[in-house]
Amino acid sequence: MKLVIAIDSFKGSMTSKEAGIAAAQGIRKVFPDADICIRPLADGGEGTVTAITEGMDGSFRTVTVIGPDGKPAHCRYGILPASHTAVIEMSGAAGITLVHGKEKNPLHTTTYGVGQVILDAISQGCRKFIVGIGGSATNDGGVGMLQALGFDFLDASGDPIPYGAQGLSLLKTIDNAHVLPELKECTFRIACDVSNPLCGPEGCSAIFGPQKGADNEMIALMDPWLAHFASLAGKIYPDADPDYPGCGAAGGLGFAFRTFLNASLESGIKIVLEETHMEDYIKDADIILTGEGRLDAQTVMGKAPQGVAQMAKKYGKPVLAFSGCVTPDAVICNQSGIDAFFPILRSPVSLEEAMDSENAKANMSASVEQVFRVIKTFIISAQ
Repeated sequence: MKLVIAIDSFKGSMTSKEAGIAAAQGIRKVFPDADICIRPLADGGEGTVTAITEGMDGSFRTVTVIGPDGKPAHCRYGILPASHTAVIEMSGAAGITLVHGKEKNPLHTTTYGVGQVILDAISQGCRKFIVGIGGSATNDGGVGMLQALGFDFLDASGDPIPYGAQGLSLLKTIDNAHVLPELKECTFRIACDVSNPLCGPEGCSAIFGPQKGADNEMIALMDPWLAHFASLAGKIYPDADPDYPGCGAAGGLGFAFRTFLNASLESGIKIVLEETHMEDYIKDADIILTGEGRLDAQTVMGKAPQGVAQMAKKYGKPVLAFSGCVTPDAVICNQSGIDAFFPILRSPVSLEEAMDSENAKANMSASVEQVFRVIKTFIISAQ
């Protein structure tokens, strides 16, 4: 029996790799000689750096950068030496979890640290980038990141504009004469699962601004500032399109990546599946195991297990999913490629007990074992 295990992290309790190892232990109690391949899985959000870096035998590096509030932040990213690839989560340098209280103010928060992480990766020889841009604390249009990479954003006096969205109110000139030369050698794949434009009623200020600390007055100010920024960018980069789906991601960071760095904005799970060569493993397997911390109706809307299931169905492979909990509306997963799913909790417990890493691993192993005991009985009866 040949199996592929690709399970997303159970946030707070198991990484993707840990979940896969626990599932494999359960299988081996029933099929000791099974050919099991554990592959990393993430959807471009939290856990992507850990999943891809561990799964592709990469290494981790931590760099101290300017955080969203201007204070030092420590951002860990992954390096895949074989392909000279850096795997980055922007939230590690400019995420909403890095700011608290009055510091949560998009007029001042900056993406400068994201650019510093990219600079560090370039110094380590990376020329290919996978960047997840969810969970930002910023609304600066990605200007902070671009400033760190050598782009000049100047006011009427020819001085650099200050950090944050408020700096855009002073923007008069954009100059790329001092951009880091190595950027021409770099390619960027951006995990972006929102389709919002840069500006307007569905833009980043109106839709995501409130969760970053913006009130109605701030939103009314930031939206035209971003539109002005996009207009100036279009004079240098004719392909600049603030209405392109995803340009409003991470407070306009999607626009900055696409316009200034020629990046592609793509589905997070699509990037992960391609970069980890998942199809090469799935097509020859007998059974596919996947899962995530919570299985519900949202799972079929571009989340990691759904991506695995769709790929498996391309080759007619059965798919089993395991999760920490299952909601009633998760039945839709059965219509979308997941043949059967199972919650791993085995008794009533507190949230703290359920989230305990050792408990989660034991529950995963025991649940998978029992499912494969059923599979074994069918195999025996068929003989």
